[in-house]
Amino acid sequence: MKIILILMIISCLGTVSTSPPLKYYDSIFSFGDSLADTGNFLLSGAIPHTVIGKLPYGETFFHRATGRCSNGRLVVDFVAEAYGLPYLPPYLALAKGNKKFEHGVNFAVAGATAVDVRFFYDRNIGKIVWTNSSLGVQLEWFKKLKSTFCSTKEVTDCAKYFKRSLFLVGEIGGNDYNYPSLAGASIIQLKALVPLVVESIAVTISMLIEDGAVELVVPGNLPIGCNAVYLTLFRTSDKSAYDRNGCLKAYNAFSEYHNSQLKLALEILRHKYPHANIIYADYYGAAKTFFDAPKIYGFSEGTLVTCCGGGGPYNFNDSARCGHTGSRACLDPSTHANWDGFHLTEAAYRHIALGMVKGPFTSPPLTFPPLNDF
Repeated sequence: MKIILILMIISCLGTVSTSPPLKYYDSIFSFGDSLADTGNFLLSGAIPHTVIGKLPYGETFFHRATGRCSNGRLVVDFVAEAYGLPYLPPYLALAKGNKKFEHGVNFAVAGATAVDVRFFYDRNIGKIVWTNSSLGVQLEWFKKLKSTFCSTKEVTDCAKYFKRSLFLVGEIGGNDYNYPSLAGASIIQLKALVPLVVESIAVTISMLIEDGAVELVVPGNLPIGCNAVYLTLFRTSDKSAYDRNGCLKAYNAFSEYHNSQLKLALEILRHKYPHANIIYADYYGAAKTFFDAPKIYGFSEGTLVTCCGGGGPYNFNDSARCGHTGSRACLDPSTHANWDGFHLTEAAYRHIALGMVKGPFTSPPLTFPPLNDF
């Protein structure tokens, strides 16, 4: 009887001393382009007096321009809300000593490419590239920051810290196709770029895992055939070129091709790094839900015509883009999915974030369920 009692006491003591399992993320690290940038492009000064630095950008939620390429929050902002974390500070704000980073950092830059920008300059289309801060540059920023914060009082054990971190790698790659498309490239020429783009993303994921990342979310590309810029530039009288939603079938098929190649690359990485949870986020599928049924998701003004623009069939006018003279924003952005021709509204990003955090548009699912609704 005494032996049983002693064993019970030891068992109880063991239970008390064991740390409870982690049920949420402590930090988020984000990489990508304008779909995720929370201020780096604006802080970089790459384009002086850029329109994303003034209203109507940011008008809906922040009531001021923050450097986000939308009227309000982005997917990364909703993910932070879901896990009770502060909005991610842009890396360049940290470099100026203005922000703290213990809950994560955003390295994404509007206009960024997955492939190094020299590739585009070598092909004489570098002049239209917004920024030199490609995915490789963002990775170097991360490495530089890691070398400093892993010795701070907030982060004494980097390996343990990264196990509690969520890494969002993208969306990235869209601009690798946007720039050539704007310069007149055909879909066949775009397809030739896919292996280079996917390889750049895969190399970055591999290096992040080598640096300690354990849980990584890698979004695919959106259906660019539903993008107001593509619909304007490649408008045709051939009705067979459009699907039932009015999107360009060939460009959506291209997005699906990129995504299929990205998923194959992720599967190879899963075999190489079995300890890591490499998650594919189906932005294409999540967005297609509201392109297929706009009114069900509250987009009473539709999904193809921009909220902010300067006229034309899709309210996108290259000579009067959102924020420029001759453009104006709609009264209620929540009734539109498309913000400025290139980017979506806060309401659209919220639906994509819901599909990612709560499913079913992540494969495999995120390890931890959200703590909060948004």
